[in-house]
Amino acid sequence: MTAQYDEPMYAAWPPCLWGFVRLCTEASTRGWHEANGGNLSYRLTEEDLRMFTSLFKREDAWHALKQPVPELAGMHFLMTASGAYLSSLANDGSRGCGVIELDADGSAWRIRWGFEDGVRPSSELETHLAAFDVALRAGDGADRVVYHAHCPHVIALSTLLEPQARMWTRTLWRIMTEGIIVFPQGVGVLPWMVPGSPELATATCELMAHYTVCVWTQHGIMSRAASFEKAFGAIETVEKSAAIYLEARAASGGAEPPHLVSDDQLRAVCARYGLHPNEDFLE
Repeated sequence: MTAQYDEPMYAAWPPCLWGFVRLCTEASTRGWHEANGGNLSYRLTEEDLRMFTSLFKREDAWHALKQPVPELAGMHFLMTASGAYLSSLANDGSRGCGVIELDADGSAWRIRWGFEDGVRPSSELETHLAAFDVALRAGDGADRVVYHAHCPHVIALSTLLEPQARMWTRTLWRIMTEGIIVFPQGVGVLPWMVPGSPELATATCELMAHYTVCVWTQHGIMSRAASFEKAFGAIETVEKSAAIYLEARAASGGAEPPHLVSDDQLRAVCARYGLHPNEDFLE
C-alpha cells in the first residue's frame, strides 16, 4: 500500500489509525469502494487502547446486539461508519470511523471515539463481530483485521461461477501461481444474501471458521488477517486472479483457458514453500 499523507495533520493519531486510513485510501484508488461501499474493522491491542484513551471523550448509551459475542466481551474495535465514503476517510477520520466498546458480556456496544455528527458504525457491524468471534475461537487470536471490499472482477466472476468453494478456489489457484501461496486453504463462497442481514452474518461466521477469504456473490469479498497489509494483500490477490481469469477467458472466446497451472504444479509450489493446501480442492 502506497498512500501518503501530510504528517503534521495526523501527528496525534495512533499508528493503528494511520494503517486503517491508509488501507481505505489505497483500496479506494483501486476502485473497490464506490460511494459508501465496503467497510473495515480492527480489534485494538492493549497498546492501541492506551494510545487511544486520551482521545476517548464519549460514553455513549449502550446498544444491544442481535447476536451477542461473549468471546469479545470488553474489547474495543476501530471501524468505519455507516454511510462513510472510504475514499474521504483521510480528511474526515473522526466522522468516517470510530471506536466502539463491547460490554462485559458481549451483548451490547457503545461509542467511545469518532462517529461524529450522529453517524453510527457500519451496517455490517454484526457480520464483522461474528468474523472476529470465529477468528478468536478458531485460531490463536492473531487475526485483528476484518475487511470487506467491492472488487469489480470478483463481482463479475460471481456472475459466471456457481457459489461453490471448490470451483472458485480451483479457478483462482490455476490461473496464477501466487494464489495458492496467499490462500492455501482456499476461498469460501456464499450465495447472494441481503447486505447487513443476520443471515449474512451467520453464514459468513460459519465460512470464516474454515477460510480467511470469503466471496459474497454479486456483492464483494471479505478477509480476516493479522494486519492491514495481509488483509489487503489477500483481497488484492483474489481480485487480480479473477481479473486475469476473465481476460484469459475472453481471449479464449469464452471458453476455459487452455493452459492453466496443473495440480502437480500446485503441489510443487506448496512443497517449496512449506504450505499445506486444502486437499479437498486438489485432484
